[in-house]
Amino acid sequence: MKYFLLKHLVEYLVENTHSIKVVKRIDNNTIIIEFNNSNIIYFDMSKGSSTVFKSMNILKSKKDFNAPFDVSLQKRFYNSKIENIEMYNDDKIINIKVNSSSSYKKLTTILQLEFTGKHTNIIILDENRVIIEALRHIDEFSSSRVVKVGIVLDEITKQTFIPKMEEVEDIEAYLYKIYDEKENQNLENLKKVKISQIQKKIKKLDKTINALPKKEELEEESKLLYEKANLILSNLHTLKPYQNSFKAYNYEGIEVEVSLDKASSPSKYSNDLFKKAKKAKQKALHISIEKDNLDEKLEFLHRMVNSLKIAKTIEECEFLYPKKEKNQKRTKKAQPYESFFFEGFKIMLGTSERENVYLLKNSKASDFWFHLKDRPSSHVIVQNTKKTIPQSVIEQAAVLCAKFSVDFSGDYEVDFTQRRNVKVQSGSNVLYNPYTTIGIKF
Repeated sequence: MKYFLLKHLVEYLVENTHSIKVVKRIDNNTIIIEFNNSNIIYFDMSKGSSTVFKSMNILKSKKDFNAPFDVSLQKRFYNSKIENIEMYNDDKIINIKVNSSSSYKKLTTILQLEFTGKHTNIIILDENRVIIEALRHIDEFSSSRVVKVGIVLDEITKQTFIPKMEEVEDIEAYLYKIYDEKENQNLENLKKVKISQIQKKIKKLDKTINALPKKEELEEESKLLYEKANLILSNLHTLKPYQNSFKAYNYEGIEVEVSLDKASSPSKYSNDLFKKAKKAKQKALHISIEKDNLDEKLEFLHRMVNSLKIAKTIEECEFLYPKKEKNQKRTKKAQPYESFFFEGFKIMLGTSERENVYLLKNSKASDFWFHLKDRPSSHVIVQNTKKTIPQSVIEQAAVLCAKFSVDFSGDYEVDFTQRRNVKVQSGSNVLYNPYTTIGIKF
């Protein structure tokens, strides 16, 4: 954090704040301070990249923090009156001195925010500058400046250079800008990570598809195996136990040499060949279905990449492609649809005819069904037990339906109704009434 920004921030705080209502950690290195009743400022005290910012939306805490540092923050600064705010020692350190009333006496406490590169820290001090608690405790083996509870805090050696000063017309607007830039950078980094993970899956799936045997090759293999098995079977009476091969005429009247298996009798070998021929024939029949399923999965992954590229928020990225928990158990059988979770609702997406049919057959009457208006699309089901679902869930399901059904961003209309109103005609072709139409844009 640059010196001139901290100086403008202190001037802003001195002029616009008189009390602290709430102060707490919302992330490992970030605290939120609500000055007065609604002036919320965030202090990110990450080493080497500390910053201060404001956000239009209140950022939620990622977990509950209950360390001694957090307990001291609450005890010393909740509903406290600000006595003084200053740039301490004219360095990149902000001191916020407050008075708070406890059950026994009035407490004077200093919140020292140190924006000093790799030594960035938040230290809670009493009026004699004795350390009450700190975000980071530092022992004598790590630094010449020790940060331990119960000792007087040593001063930081002041830098000798003269900091460059710049004018900031509106520090509050600047703080909002810092957050926007920070979020945009985090969003781009998250997109790169998630897209990279999906690209690996795409590469692996491409390899699997390219390695699939051709239907014609399997049919030819089956034909040759059947022919060889029949030739052995028809010549069993002439074969000797010690023979390794024999000559016979095939169905086209051409003399061929047929090899035998040394490890088994001719009759057993012919049976084995019949089994292999049958297996190759069955595989030839199903290979096109397998390839279609893999192609549909590949198309879904490509659409996922495109959806992530145009995602506008971190929350949207996490909704589309959530991070797997470390201890997440693998399901025994892959589900025949794609699933997403939003505000406690499970949203299921069919990415193929087969998956759409499955969703129609296995959804409940109270579930909500979504489909692009008057055009082919994926079917989307929102699991539900009530007559209605929140508008935010409707919008999310509608956008999801459109994103994985069309190739281009734009304005689209999506019909939705409860599953009880959808009548299946054949496969995934349906008639539905009554229904509601929602317009969406992505």
